Amino acid sequence: MHDLFGQRAEVFYNRQIAVLFERRFYHWITTKALIELAQERRVESTVEQLETEAGEEVIRFYWPRNVRYWRRQANEIRRLVEEFSSPDMMRALGLQGELLFDAAFARFGWLHRGENVRAYGGREWTKTGHNLDRVFERDGLSYGVEIKNSLSYIERGELEIKLAMCEALGLRPLFIMRAAPGSYIHKVDEAGGYLLMFEWQLYPYGREQLAERVKKRLGLKVDTPRAIHEGTMKRLLDWHVRQMQGEARQ
Repeated sequence: MHDLFGQRAEVFYNRQIAVLFERRFYHWITTKALIELAQERRVESTVEQLETEAGEEVIRFYWPRNVRYWRRQANEIRRLVEEFSSPDMMRALGLQGELLFDAAFARFGWLHRGENVRAYGGREWTKTGHNLDRVFERDGLSYGVEIKNSLSYIERGELEIKLAMCEALGLRPLFIMRAAPGSYIHKVDEAGGYLLMFEWQLYPYGREQLAERVKKRLGLKVDTPRAIHEGTMKRLLDWHVRQMQGEARQ
């Protein structure tokens, strides 16, 4: 992280840095380190309000102390973040993730058994108003599927609710996410499920120019693929086969 600020006289924002370093550190570790760097005055920082799908949120900017005209860069970043965080864009991102994985599951021979599911196999979830994005089946095994096409991690509380839903409905949990910390992977594994990560956020068709601007200006992992990469689905299929082999041995 010191190298990032030492080599580039640029302004960054908090989530951008978390994504840039996510292969080395969990998002919250990077966030904590950034706050400490700012408190120690090793970097400059400011917090501003940001209009997003969820309403008003904060965006925190960081920049090396040798950057004199930081405001112009900060305003440019803010406008770009607000553009890809608009309500229409957030809905489009969610839909694109679901559409691409629906097509990928069908291409690899999985059976679609439900959408926005709260009841399955004679069981119903009534403790909260949540639902599962999908239910897919293969070789007699039914999976409760949650698809998250976002830069940030799923909230821990939501993850735990969706795991509880799968257990209540008799489904194996399958979380499909751009990124997740090891603690989430372990929790899903303990519940007998799988967390499939696809790393690059999936932008909808027609937003290629926006994706290019986000990649070029912020270095974020965004793309506009026409289909989910076969290697991603093969990882899931390989895991599924191992589950089948385990069932057969029991």
